[in-house]
Amino acid sequence: MSVQTAWQDDLYEVLRKSNVKIFSYVPDGGHKTLINRSLADPAVEAITLTTEQEGVALAAGAHLGGVKSVLLMQSSGVGNCMNMLSLISNGQFPFLTIVTMRGEFGEGNAWQVPMGQGAPATLEAMGVKCLRADGPNDVVPCASAALTMAFQSRMAIALLLSQRLLGAKAF
Repeated sequence: MSVQTAWQDDLYEVLRKSNVKIFSYVPDGGHKTLINRSLADPAVEAITLTTEQEGVALAAGAHLGGVKSVLLMQSSGVGNCMNMLSLISNGQFPFLTIVTMRGEFGEGNAWQVPMGQGAPATLEAMGVKCLRADGPNDVVPCASAALTMAFQSRMAIALLLSQRLLGAKAF
Protein backbone atom coordinates (compact mmCIF):
# COMPACT_ATOMS: atom_id res chain seq x y z
CA MET A 1 0.00 0.00 0.00
CA SER A 2 1.44 3.39 -0.95
CA VAL A 3 1.57 6.38 1.37
CA GLN A 4 -1.01 8.04 -0.93
CA THR A 5 -3.46 5.15 -0.52
CA ALA A 6 -2.72 4.67 3.20
CA TRP A 7 -3.83 8.13 4.33
CA GLN A 8 -6.93 7.97 2.13
CA ASP A 9 -7.94 4.61 3.60
CA ASP A 10 -7.21 5.95 7.10
CA LEU A 11 -9.43 8.96 6.36
CA TYR A 12 -12.30 6.70 5.31
CA GLU A 13 -11.91 4.65 8.48
CA VAL A 14 -11.99 7.78 10.68
CA LEU A 15 -15.19 8.93 8.97
CA ARG A 16 -16.84 5.54 9.37
CA LYS A 17 -15.78 5.18 13.03
CA SER A 18 -17.49 8.51 13.62
CA ASN A 19 -20.64 7.03 12.09
CA VAL A 20 -20.72 9.10 8.88
CA LYS A 21 -23.39 7.34 6.81
CA ILE A 22 -23.84 9.60 3.78
CA PHE A 23 -21.06 10.49 1.35
CA SER A 24 -22.18 13.02 -1.24
CA TYR A 25 -19.85 14.02 -4.03
CA VAL A 26 -19.25 15.43 -7.47
CA PRO A 27 -16.77 12.99 -9.05
CA ASP A 28 -13.16 14.04 -8.38
CA GLY A 29 -9.90 12.13 -8.78
CA GLY A 30 -8.61 13.45 -5.45
CA HIS A 31 -11.53 11.77 -3.68
CA LYS A 32 -11.27 8.52 -5.67
CA THR A 33 -10.54 6.30 -2.66
CA LEU A 34 -13.29 7.83 -0.49
CA ILE A 35 -15.78 7.60 -3.34
CA ASN A 36 -14.90 4.01 -4.22
CA ARG A 37 -14.90 2.87 -0.59
CA SER A 38 -18.28 4.51 0.06
CA LEU A 39 -19.74 2.94 -3.09
CA ALA A 40 -18.53 -0.49 -1.98
CA ASP A 41 -19.67 -0.15 1.64
CA PRO A 42 -23.22 -1.47 2.15
CA ALA A 43 -23.47 0.39 5.49
CA VAL A 44 -23.39 3.84 3.85
CA GLU A 45 -25.08 5.79 1.08
CA ALA A 46 -22.87 7.23 -1.66
CA ILE A 47 -24.75 9.93 -3.54
CA THR A 48 -23.48 11.45 -6.77
CA LEU A 49 -24.40 15.13 -7.10
CA THR A 50 -24.83 17.23 -10.22
CA THR A 51 -23.53 20.28 -8.36
CA GLU A 52 -21.86 20.78 -4.99
CA GLN A 53 -24.63 23.00 -3.64
CA GLU A 54 -26.91 19.94 -3.56
CA GLY A 55 -24.56 18.47 -0.95
CA VAL A 56 -25.20 21.35 1.43
CA ALA A 57 -28.97 20.77 1.25
CA LEU A 58 -28.41 17.03 1.60
CA ALA A 59 -26.36 17.63 4.77
CA ALA A 60 -29.26 19.64 6.22
CA GLY A 61 -31.71 16.86 5.45
CA ALA A 62 -29.37 14.20 6.80
CA HIS A 63 -29.07 16.10 10.07
CA LEU A 64 -32.84 16.43 10.35
CA GLY A 65 -33.01 12.66 9.87
CA GLY A 66 -30.38 12.05 12.56
CA VAL A 67 -27.65 10.93 10.17
CA LYS A 68 -24.09 12.25 9.77
CA SER A 69 -22.96 13.18 6.27
CA VAL A 70 -19.91 14.52 4.49
CA LEU A 71 -19.72 16.50 1.26
CA LEU A 72 -16.70 15.66 -0.91
CA MET A 73 -15.71 18.37 -3.37
CA GLN A 74 -12.83 20.01 -5.18
CA SER A 75 -11.87 23.62 -4.45
CA SER A 76 -13.40 24.70 -7.76
CA GLY A 77 -16.76 23.49 -6.40
CA VAL A 78 -16.66 25.92 -3.48
CA GLY A 79 -17.78 28.71 -5.79
CA ASN A 80 -20.72 26.60 -6.95
CA CYS A 81 -22.26 26.42 -3.48
CA MET A 82 -21.70 29.89 -2.05
CA ASN A 83 -25.35 30.90 -1.77
CA MET A 84 -26.36 27.52 -0.36
CA LEU A 85 -23.70 27.81 2.38
CA SER A 86 -25.85 30.53 3.96
CA LEU A 87 -28.34 27.75 4.76
CA ILE A 88 -25.91 26.38 7.35
CA SER A 89 -25.88 29.41 9.65
CA ASN A 90 -29.60 30.01 9.20
CA GLY A 91 -30.48 26.34 9.75
CA GLN A 92 -27.90 25.90 12.53
CA PHE A 93 -26.95 22.36 11.56
CA PRO A 94 -23.55 20.64 11.63
CA PHE A 95 -21.72 20.55 8.33
CA LEU A 96 -18.58 18.75 7.20
CA THR A 97 -16.99 19.01 3.78
CA ILE A 98 -13.69 17.61 2.60
CA VAL A 99 -12.18 19.76 -0.11
CA THR A 100 -9.40 18.63 -2.42
CA MET A 101 -7.39 21.73 -3.23
CA ARG A 102 -6.28 22.83 -6.68
CA GLY A 103 -4.49 25.99 -7.78
CA GLU A 104 -1.65 25.46 -5.33
CA PHE A 105 1.61 23.49 -5.29
CA GLY A 106 2.66 22.67 -8.86
CA GLU A 107 -0.69 23.52 -10.49
CA GLY A 108 -0.45 23.30 -14.27
CA ASN A 109 -4.02 24.32 -15.11
CA ALA A 110 -4.43 28.10 -14.94
CA TRP A 111 -8.23 27.74 -14.73
CA GLN A 112 -7.90 26.06 -11.32
CA VAL A 113 -5.79 28.81 -9.74
CA PRO A 114 -8.32 31.58 -8.91
CA MET A 115 -10.88 29.43 -7.07
CA GLY A 116 -8.19 27.23 -5.54
CA GLN A 117 -6.52 30.26 -4.02
CA GLY A 118 -9.82 31.87 -3.05
CA ALA A 119 -11.58 28.83 -1.59
CA PRO A 120 -10.37 29.11 2.03
CA ALA A 121 -11.26 32.81 2.35
CA THR A 122 -14.57 32.21 0.60
CA LEU A 123 -15.50 29.39 2.96
CA GLU A 124 -14.44 31.41 6.01
CA ALA A 125 -16.51 34.39 4.79
CA MET A 126 -19.57 32.11 4.81
CA GLY A 127 -18.87 30.92 8.36
CA VAL A 128 -17.18 27.65 7.46
CA LYS A 129 -14.06 27.04 9.59
CA CYS A 130 -11.17 25.58 7.57
CA LEU A 131 -8.73 22.97 8.83
CA ARG A 132 -5.85 22.06 6.52
CA ALA A 133 -3.93 18.82 5.98
CA ASP A 134 -0.63 19.40 4.16
CA GLY A 135 0.98 15.99 4.68
CA PRO A 136 -0.09 12.37 5.24
CA ASN A 137 0.49 12.66 9.00
CA ASP A 138 -1.91 15.63 9.18
CA VAL A 139 -4.92 13.84 7.70
CA VAL A 140 -6.20 11.71 10.59
CA PRO A 141 -5.69 14.35 13.34
CA CYS A 142 -7.30 17.04 11.17
CA ALA A 143 -10.19 14.75 10.21
CA SER A 144 -10.76 13.79 13.85
CA ALA A 145 -10.77 17.46 14.87
CA ALA A 146 -13.12 18.31 11.99
CA LEU A 147 -15.56 15.55 12.98
CA THR A 148 -15.59 16.70 16.61
CA MET A 149 -16.08 20.34 15.68
CA ALA A 150 -18.82 19.59 13.14
CA PHE A 151 -20.87 16.99 14.97
CA GLN A 152 -20.27 17.77 18.65
CA SER A 153 -19.92 21.55 18.48
CA ARG A 154 -22.40 21.80 15.57
CA MET A 155 -20.07 23.90 13.46
CA ALA A 156 -19.55 24.20 9.72
CA ILE A 157 -16.13 22.72 8.97
CA ALA A 158 -14.10 22.26 5.80
CA LEU A 159 -11.14 19.89 5.86
CA LEU A 160 -8.83 21.12 3.11
CA LEU A 161 -6.58 18.47 1.57
CA SER A 162 -3.68 20.44 0.10
CA GLN A 163 -2.41 19.95 -3.42
CA ARG A 164 1.00 19.10 -1.95
CA LEU A 165 -0.68 16.17 -0.14
CA LEU A 166 -2.64 15.06 -3.20
CA GLY A 167 0.07 15.68 -5.77
CA ALA A 168 -0.20 18.07 -8.68
CA LYS A 169 -1.82 16.70 -11.82
CA ALA A 170 0.47 16.49 -14.83
CA PHE A 171 -0.52 18.40 -17.97
